[in-house]
This record gives sequence, C-alpha cells and structure tokens, in this order.
Amino acid sequence: MIELRGITWDHVRGWGGLRAAADAYARKRDDVQVTWETRSLQAFADRPVEDLVRYDLIVLDHPSIGEAVGRGAVVALDEHLGPELLDEQRSASVGRSFESYGWGGHQWALAVDAAAQVAAYRPDLIDRAGVDIPRTWEDVLRAAAVLAERRARIAMPAIAVDAVCAFLAICAAPFEADGVVEREPGRRALAILRDVIEVAHPMSLELDPPTLLASMTVTDEVAYCPLAFGYVTFARDEASSRALRFAPAPALTGTLGGAGIAVSSGSSHIEEACSFAAFATSSDVQRGVYVDGGGQPGHRAAWTDPEVDAWANGFFSATLPALDAAYLRPRHDGFLSFQDAAGELINAYLRDDGDPDAVLDAIDAADRASRMSEAER
Repeated sequence: MIELRGITWDHVRGWGGLRAAADAYARKRDDVQVTWETRSLQAFADRPVEDLVRYDLIVLDHPSIGEAVGRGAVVALDEHLGPELLDEQRSASVGRSFESYGWGGHQWALAVDAAAQVAAYRPDLIDRAGVDIPRTWEDVLRAAAVLAERRARIAMPAIAVDAVCAFLAICAAPFEADGVVEREPGRRALAILRDVIEVAHPMSLELDPPTLLASMTVTDEVAYCPLAFGYVTFARDEASSRALRFAPAPALTGTLGGAGIAVSSGSSHIEEACSFAAFATSSDVQRGVYVDGGGQPGHRAAWTDPEVDAWANGFFSATLPALDAAYLRPRHDGFLSFQDAAGELINAYLRDDGDPDAVLDAIDAADRASRMSEAER
C-alpha cells in the first residue's frame, strides 16, 4: 500500500473536495491511500512552502510559487505529466489560474480550486432596503447610506492580506517598470478603501473572508460586502433565509485567489502523487465528487456546468466574469514578504489614516526589498 499525505487549509472548501477525491481515487487505485491534513488560512497565505516538504502533496497559494521553486520545495509537473493533460488544464483554466502556477518555464501546480475577490450580499436585506447591487465604488457608498437607515451595514475584510489584495485589484497594474507604485492609481485605491472602511462595520479590519461571510449568515447586521474572496460554501444553503448570493465586485475589481495542488520534492512517491494531482483536477472529478464534497473547483467545466451552478444557487455563473478579469499577483521569490509588509501598511492606514503618499513610498520600499537577491540582502 502506497500512502500519500497531503496538506491543505482548514475550511471545508479547502479539504472537503480533496477528501472526496481521495475516496474516489481509492476506488480506482486500491493500492494508494491519500490522507489530508490541514493548516490555517493565514498559514496557507504566508507560511513558507519549504516547511511542508514532509508531505507528498501540498495545496498552495500561487504567490508562493517563486519562493517554493527557489527553495526547491516542489516538483516540476511538466516533467512527470504528459503535454496533452497540461494542454487540457490550460484550456480549462478559470481566468489565469493555470498560468498562475507556472514559473521559470515549468508548471509547478494544477488549479484544484479557483477564486477571486467578488461581492457578497444577503438578498433578503438588500431587497428590504430597496438597494440595487452596486456597480461602482460610488454606488457602494450610496448603498451604505441607505442600508444604515435600515439598521444594516456593509463590511469588507481588511486584515493585512486582504487589504493589500484589494489595493492591488483597484490599482489593476500598480507598478511602473522601475517598481514604483503609480501615484494617481495608488492614491485613488487608498482613498476608495478608506472611504469604504469609514462606513463599514468595524469588524472589517479584524476578519478574514470566510469569517466575515459566515457572520453574514448568522446575524442581520451586514447586508453587503463589496470585495472578498468568494466561497461557494455560503451560497449553498437553500433552507436558510440568510444564505448569501454573490456578484462581481464594483467595477469588476478583484485579485485572483484559488489554490493549486503541487507535489513535494520530499515525496518518496512522486509519480503516484502526480497521478493523484491529475485525477483531482480532472473535469469529471471536479464537477462531480469534488463539488459534492464541498470543494470550489478549479476546472472550467465545473464552473460552466448548469447542474453544478444550480446546486450552488448561481454562484458560478454570477462570479465567473470576475474570475476571468481578476488581477494576477506577482509570484517572484520575495513577494510573500512584500505582501505581508504592504498589507500591514495599508491596514494601519485604514485604521489610523495618515499621509497616502508616505504609505505609497513605504510600499515602494517594501517592493524593492522583496526583489533584492539574497546577496544584496
């Protein structure tokens, strides 16, 4: 019996589909057992992949690819999987998901999960207030004022990692060739975020997306969230009047998220691990047991399947345009340190205000530092 151990993140979206895929794979290969362990969402976003080489399979965030490759933590899948399979995965990409796991001429992971920042709302509260789903950031502020009159609020996750993702999305292509944040888009992005946080529920600065979205399903305090990484989990409950619906964020703003399945360089069963990664990301599995198990698929066939969409109350059809338009973050070795530093700077600005140009100067400095070689550091 070959035993493969995998590590993903601790939410049903992170482990549900993968465990269901592992059960299905066991029926196909009774000589292989795949088990999945979990780590926190924050660790998924910012902990080094090289710390996980004791596992065979690693579910990772695409901004960590450059660092993972630089530390020799993952295996080049194109050296183990055939070109036909990789071409199919490329053509089935949701937005730039497949591309996001490529680096240095090799493919290091397959998109097992696809996501981007989108809007979420409570239909019952929105309808009661007579508010249309905002299409612009100015609409968001107007909606917030009307909702406040109905004793409801807007909210937006703005902890460090979500704050920087929102900033990058609003800027769209923030960095000039010399690594300096363009000042007009940068100021505009900070101003939009500040204006939204000023009228948003105070918990916005403390919560990550799944925690905020979960809170919207258990109380009537928040009716609308303009920008958070989408979770199909919260669109599925037909029995609850508090189930969420999703839509593109204002101005089709959004940073690409999702998750890739990679094979650890420390695995003693690389070929078997590659085979499972290919199985878990295949069309039939992604729109079948993976979705049924609670996963949010990465294969376009699942996102465009009418039955899958109906099961998710329109989540996939409503948000697919946002994923196709989503901003792809840099992936160089050092980007995670920039993301941490810039996120803290923006979160602090939203808490305490200050000089936006000073914040942009500090973001520039963090970006330059992230691109320095080890020797320069």
